[in-house]
Amino acid sequence: MASRGVPPSPRRKPAGLPFHARFTDVAAHAGLKEPVVSGHPDRIDYVIESMGCGAAFFDYDNDGWLDALVLSGSRFGDPPPRATNRLYKNNRDGTFSDVTEKAGLFRTGYAYGVTVGDYNNDGFEDLFITYWGQNALYRNNGDGTFTDVTKEAGLLSPHPRFGSGCAFLDYDRDGYLDLFASNYLAFQMDSVPRPGEAGSCLYEGVPVYCGPRGLPYGRHSLYHNNGDGTFTDVTAPSAIDKPEGGYGLTVVSADFDNDGWPDIYVACDSTPSLLFRNNHDGTFTEQGIERGVALSEDGLEQAGMGVGVGDFMLNGNLDIVKTHFSQDTPGVYLNDGAGTFRDITRQSGLAVETRYLWWGVGVVDLDNDGKPDIFAVTGGVYPVLRGGYKTPRVIFRNLGGGQFEQLLGSGGPAIDALHTSRGCAFGDFDNDGDMDILVVNQNEPPSLLRNDLAGGNHWIKIKLIGTKSNRSAIGARVTVRYGDKVQAQEALSQSSYLSVNDGRLHFGLGPVTAADIQIRWPSGQKDKLAAVPADQLVWVTEGLGITRTQKLAIR
Repeated sequence: MASRGVPPSPRRKPAGLPFHARFTDVAAHAGLKEPVVSGHPDRIDYVIESMGCGAAFFDYDNDGWLDALVLSGSRFGDPPPRATNRLYKNNRDGTFSDVTEKAGLFRTGYAYGVTVGDYNNDGFEDLFITYWGQNALYRNNGDGTFTDVTKEAGLLSPHPRFGSGCAFLDYDRDGYLDLFASNYLAFQMDSVPRPGEAGSCLYEGVPVYCGPRGLPYGRHSLYHNNGDGTFTDVTAPSAIDKPEGGYGLTVVSADFDNDGWPDIYVACDSTPSLLFRNNHDGTFTEQGIERGVALSEDGLEQAGMGVGVGDFMLNGNLDIVKTHFSQDTPGVYLNDGAGTFRDITRQSGLAVETRYLWWGVGVVDLDNDGKPDIFAVTGGVYPVLRGGYKTPRVIFRNLGGGQFEQLLGSGGPAIDALHTSRGCAFGDFDNDGDMDILVVNQNEPPSLLRNDLAGGNHWIKIKLIGTKSNRSAIGARVTVRYGDKVQAQEALSQSSYLSVNDGRLHFGLGPVTAADIQIRWPSGQKDKLAAVPADQLVWVTEGLGITRTQKLAIR
C-alpha cells in the first residue's frame, strides 16, 4: 500500500483571505451513535480489516431531506453481533432515526462500497453494496423498505470476491442504469500470511498485515441492465477484462473527454490507476497511462484510494483529485477538455501535505464563493506503529487559477479532531444551502460535520429528473454560468472513497444572485435555463425545464 510520489513543496505565504465555513461535529446530537466496526482497535491482522468503508447521502423516501447510509465491517474472532450497515432517516429537525432493521438492510459482514441509483426507473433510489464475499443489490420498494434482489437480478457471484468500488452508469445510453464493480484483490483466509511472515508483511521493519502487494489482483466487472430488473455480465465483450487488473478501489464514472458518453476511472492501490474510455459501441479501451491519470508525475505507481471530481479550474471540464498513502502527495490532474490530463500537483499547492494517508476526498465549494475547494479525511492503517494512526481532516481553499491553500487551524474544531477515517460523503443534510460532510471513522461512530457558514455568499442547488434518460439522471452534465465564471458538474453515483454524495448538484455563486444553467442529459437532450434566481433548490425534469422550486436559507 505504500507509495512514493512527488516530493513535498514548501508552503506558500498565506493569502490572508477570510474563510467563512466552520464545521461542528453534531453526530451524537443527531443520533448517529453506532460505531463502525473494522477489525480490532489496537491491531489489524488482515488487509480486509484495514480498508474501511464508505457512506451515502441520499433521499430514500423522497421527502426532500437527505438520509444517511453508513457502511460497516466486522471483526475476526469475536464479531459484534449487531455490527451492520446503518440507515438513518432524516427527521427534518437536525436529528436522525436508525431505521436499518425496519428498512430490511440489517446484514453482518465486511461491507466496503456503495452506489446509489434508480436502476428500475420507478422513482425510488436503489442501493448496490460491495462486500468481502457476495455483493448485494437492494431494490427500494417505495414504502420505506428494501428487498435484496441480488440473485433474481443475476448479480450473484459464483465465488467469493473482495468487492470495493462500484458505480451505476448508463454506458450504452439506453435509459437504464448499468453497473460497474471493482474488486480489490483475491483474498483467501487459509492462504494469506500472518503479519511479518513475508516480505510484503513488513512496514519500516515492523510486522504488519500482508497486502495488497504479494496478493493476486482483483478483476473488475461490468453488468448490462436488461431493462426487466435483471443484469447480464458483459465484462468480456465490453473489454473491461483486457487490462490484467490492479488493486481497484474507488470508482468514478463520468464523461471525462466531453464526447457525451460515460467513461470509468478506477483508483488503484499500488498499481497504475485505470481509465476506461467509452468507445460508443458497448466496448471500452483502458487508457490510464496515455491519458495521464495512472501514475505519479515521475512515472511511479501510487496507492490510489479516493477520487474527487470537479471543475476546480472553472473552465467547463472535469478535473480529478486522487488520494494516496502517507509520505506521498495527492494527485491533482487538470483536464484539457479532450480527456487528457496534466499533473499539476506541485503547482497547485497540494504537494505541501505528505504526512497523512488520505482517503475520502471531495471537490466541493464549502464557503459558496463560487470556487470549489478540496476536502479530505485521513487516517492510518497500522495501529501497531507509533503516531500517524489518528489524524485530522484537511481543507484546501481554492484561490483560483488552479492554486490552492491549505487552511491550518481554520474550519472549526471538527477539522482538527483526530480520527482514523475512511469514506466521506458531501451533502446538505439540514437543507440550509451549504454543504455538510458525513465521515466514516474506524471503530468509532461516524462524524456528521455541520457547516455553519457565514459571509452572505449565494448558491443554487439542482435536482435532476430523467425521462428519456435514467430517472436518477446519472451522467447528466450541468454547466452553470454566474458573473464571469463558468462551472461544470456531473451527476455521479460514486466518488470520494467508496461513497456517494448528495444527488442534488450544489453550486456556490459568490456575490452573484442569478445564474444561467445548461443541462446535457445522458440521452443527448439539452435544456437551457436563463437567469435562474439564487438561493433556492430547483427541480429540473428532462425536456420540461424547471418543474418545482424551494427557497432555502442559510441559518
